[in-house]
Formats: sequence, C-alpha cells, structure tokens
Amino acid sequence: MYKIKKPTKYSFLDFLTLELRQHFCEKELELNQRFSKNIYIEVPPICKQQRNYSIGDNGGTLVDFALKMRKLDPEKQMDVLVSQNMASEPEIKNLAERIADFHKNTTIICEKNVLDVRDKFSDLMLEKEFLSKHLGPDYGNCIDHAIKTSNTFLQKNKALLLDRLRSGFFRDCHADLHTRNIFLLSEPQLFDCIEFNDENREIDVLNELAFLCMDLDVLGKKSLSDLAIAHYDLQFPKMRTKVEHHLFAYYKGYRANVLAKVNSLRAKSASNNMDKMKALSETEKDLCLMDGYVNTLKI
Repeated sequence: MYKIKKPTKYSFLDFLTLELRQHFCEKELELNQRFSKNIYIEVPPICKQQRNYSIGDNGGTLVDFALKMRKLDPEKQMDVLVSQNMASEPEIKNLAERIADFHKNTTIICEKNVLDVRDKFSDLMLEKEFLSKHLGPDYGNCIDHAIKTSNTFLQKNKALLLDRLRSGFFRDCHADLHTRNIFLLSEPQLFDCIEFNDENREIDVLNELAFLCMDLDVLGKKSLSDLAIAHYDLQFPKMRTKVEHHLFAYYKGYRANVLAKVNSLRAKSASNNMDKMKALSETEKDLCLMDGYVNTLKI
C-alpha cells in the first residue's frame, strides 16, 4: 500500500511544497522503523507521463512522493479487537511491555520547556466561538474552565515537571499512540507516529501512555486502560507518587483536548453537512471527556 501526503498547511504541520512532502515521507520512514518491523519500506517518487501516473522511477515528470508500506490485517487493528471484546489481558500486558521497551531505548530529551503543554492546551480557545455557536454556550464555559484548571495545575506542579525532565522521563516518543495505530499481532506493532513536529514527540512518557489509556476509556474499557498503565509502570517505573497519578489524569485530559481541537477543525472544513455534524458529535464527546478528567485534578 502507499501513503501520500496532502499539500496542506496548519499551525502544527506544513506539507505545501513537494520538497517538504519528500522530507516528511523520509522522516516518517525513519522514525517508524524504531518500533515497526517491515511495515515501512521506502519512499518512491510519483511521476506523470501524459495522462498516466506511476509510482517508482519510471520516467516522466516528478509530481510527488509516496510512502510504501506493508498492509496488515485490518481485523487485528487494536480498536477493532477492543470494540469486539477480543483484546485479552495478556495482549494488553504484552503491548505495555512493548511500549516500555521502546521508551527505554529511545532518545532522552534533556532540554524542554516543560510548560509548553499549557499553551497547547490553551489552543482550544481558538475553537471556543465556533463550538459555542454549534454546540451551545455550555461548551464554551467547559473550555474556559478546563483551560483555567490546566493553567493552575501546571503552575502548581512546575517543579514536578522539571524534576521529571531531569530524571529522563521526557523522551522522543511516538506521540500518536491510540488504538487505531496499533496492531495486536503475536508481537504488537505500533505505527504512524508523529513525524511532522519534533516538539510533539519530545514528551513525558506518561503523556504518551495517556493517549492510549484515554482511548481505552472512550471505548468503555477502563479495566484494560488501568491494566495497561499499571503493567507499563512495572516494566518502566515512571509514576512514583500520588501527584504523578494526578499528572497522568491531566495528560489524559490534555489528549481529549487535542482530539476536540482536531475534530473541531474537521467540522469547520467538512464539505457536507453530514460530515460536519459527525465531527461536531465527536468534538462534543471529546469535550465531555476532557471535562471529566480535569475535574479529578487536585489543585
């Protein structure tokens, strides 16, 4: 199978030029080979001759680049198995060990603005007017409350975050680790990490696990979510104190916040009303989830 990047630009990514798309295809190949065996193969050119397109070096005019990948069994995708109650506890433990092994061996980040997550959390304010208009003013109030709580929590725990940075808990991670980016094979396969923004990958490992566990919470599998973080922490202890348990809940709220922003942007750019309403429905769920997490924080 082949993956092609759309010539788009947002505040967090830029694929507008051919050179940028080639660069990020090659970077995606390199980064995902850290944990994906034989899934990412090469970056061939896409060429055009008259009205025909070809992938590979077959002459003609270069028009783009593709990422060649091996296609895996879609029935083994984690979200499919979880939704069918077919993800077992041994598989979750095996996955937690796989993620822990990756984190142990990936690059340690020594310099980082540990409060940058505050600004990313607050980015949701840009969607407040749109979401208040389409979902109602209560959701605007929800955004205000979440951002205020986030700012207070992070400022209160800045010393903790700095300690975690000094302790090597910030690493070059996957950064998009949810159930749709995992295949539960005999050896769990992670794929499709964030390649377009280094800063988004250079995060606290608890932030990484928070996305997976939040996703399992959404799917109604809190027991699997709790098992995943507990078993991970046995393999690679990174949640040592009660306040770090609150930090983990904060990170889950942050992940729900990011999903809300992504789905709000999808709603804005939808080409038809059905897609717009679907994206708004997903945004509403994300906001409720975020609100639930931030309301558990001790501030």
